[in-house]
Amino acid sequence: MKNAGQLSRRRILAAAGSVGLATLTGCGGGDDGGDSKDLSKKQNGAMKEYRAGRQFKASRPLSFSVLHNNNPNYPLKDGWLFWKELTRRTGVTLKPVAVPLSDYEKKRSVLIGAGDAPFLIPKTYHPSEVAFVSSGAILPVSEYVHLMPHFQDKVKRWRLEPELDSIRQSDGNYYLLPGLHEKVKSGYSLSLRTDVLDKLGLSPPRTWDEVYDVFAAIRAEYPDRYPFSDRWSTNTPYPAGALFRYLGQAYGVKAGWTYDNISYDSKAGEFVFTGAMDGYRAMVEYLRKLVAEKLVDPESFTQTDDEALQKLLGEKSFAISANPQELVQSYRYNLEKQVKGSKIEMVPVPLGPAGPVVLGGARLENGVMISSKALKSDTFVAMMQFVDWLWYSDEGQRFAKWGVQGTTYTYAGGQYKLEPGISLMGSDPDAPKDLQKDYGFFNGVFTYGGSWALVSSSFSPDEKKFEDAMAQRRELPVDPAHPLQSVEQEQATLWDTPLRDHVIQNTLKFCLGKRPLSEWDAYVAELRAKNMDRLVDLHNKARQRFQKENG
Repeated sequence: MKNAGQLSRRRILAAAGSVGLATLTGCGGGDDGGDSKDLSKKQNGAMKEYRAGRQFKASRPLSFSVLHNNNPNYPLKDGWLFWKELTRRTGVTLKPVAVPLSDYEKKRSVLIGAGDAPFLIPKTYHPSEVAFVSSGAILPVSEYVHLMPHFQDKVKRWRLEPELDSIRQSDGNYYLLPGLHEKVKSGYSLSLRTDVLDKLGLSPPRTWDEVYDVFAAIRAEYPDRYPFSDRWSTNTPYPAGALFRYLGQAYGVKAGWTYDNISYDSKAGEFVFTGAMDGYRAMVEYLRKLVAEKLVDPESFTQTDDEALQKLLGEKSFAISANPQELVQSYRYNLEKQVKGSKIEMVPVPLGPAGPVVLGGARLENGVMISSKALKSDTFVAMMQFVDWLWYSDEGQRFAKWGVQGTTYTYAGGQYKLEPGISLMGSDPDAPKDLQKDYGFFNGVFTYGGSWALVSSSFSPDEKKFEDAMAQRRELPVDPAHPLQSVEQEQATLWDTPLRDHVIQNTLKFCLGKRPLSEWDAYVAELRAKNMDRLVDLHNKARQRFQKENG
């Protein structure tokens, strides 16, 4: 095995284009126990001349198992056109192992731990994959991207090497094939009842100071209700994950779904502990103020999505975290049925002390882990080619998103248009068919990433307005590469989880007033007792080593 430094971005850029199967090899552990991985016996069904821009078609019928995050908005159906057409185009039949959305992360961990995971494990958010690295249960996929010309091509053209370097693990490899975006797509923000704002003579807030003022005005008008009651707090390691994600961004810190113990302080030129940063404390203080003044429902951090939605629909609250899909499908559609004259809009992420920024690394999205068992299959090369085509080729991404031209959509003048009688996310409430529910396209398991032209092709007017505003903001630098060596990674893993748990638990205690902010220094001391400084030192030494070895 080469050392971590040698497994640099040079490897990612190597050998883009056509792959000669007779000499396919990879580095790393695996079923033969050696460093060299001869893939010459794992080519069953593979294409001999597979390259970027070419349609993948297996040389014989194949099937692969895939973990399927079963979204209640479009429950899995065996009869979806997606399955049938995918097999027709690629010669591959996917065998989904359905897991409820509400139980996905837990069930995924159980299946991987028991050795029963499907070959393909999508819908995984970094750094969730780290927990499975030391056991050897998932593949160091960076060692096999030479089989994936579309993936390599996008990484090179979109200059995504720093982002990929930032997710490398113990041996310098990354263990997740992330969704790749040409441009940053922000996705989540605050949504508010704008008809209520109009009634009170208020404008949609542009800063978090204005959010406070708006919430205070709503509370004054409706003293028996909470202006804001939130969701995305259950079945996630970080309650109120969306809220903390976009609020943290305003303070220049990784929080909520993007939380990582380690952050790079570009001014200091070193890694620091996220949960002890001044910006993190300022974020917590702000949210504590909102909870203390009863502007935020304290149940936001424990309630289910349905409970949060019912409060919004019952006018017990007037604001909630949103993404464009939920805004249209859940909030606006249901409010219009229940509350006459209601209007709800999603605002660009309000600005905070960090200014008009988005966090670095945001061009990577959730992605696919691959079970180590897959490497033992004689169809491994074909499987990697298939993954490359479906998740990373322009054509595969277009298919997964829009379906079959002439059947589900038409394309002309650079515009995608659904065929009559088909709706997407409420675009035509009277349509008898739905692109997701009835055909299986635009499924979050298979649809993410891509060129801006494709990503933005489905934007509603709301989303286009939101993303256009967010696109004007400056992307913060990606954290520099700092891959840990295997012994360091094992040690870091032992420290990481207790530290993360302590941060999340105390973040909520501070926000809810169960622990006074005067105890912040004591909280930091507790983190030190849990090896915070030693973890930070590990990462700084790894950064220095990687920098020295790669220039």
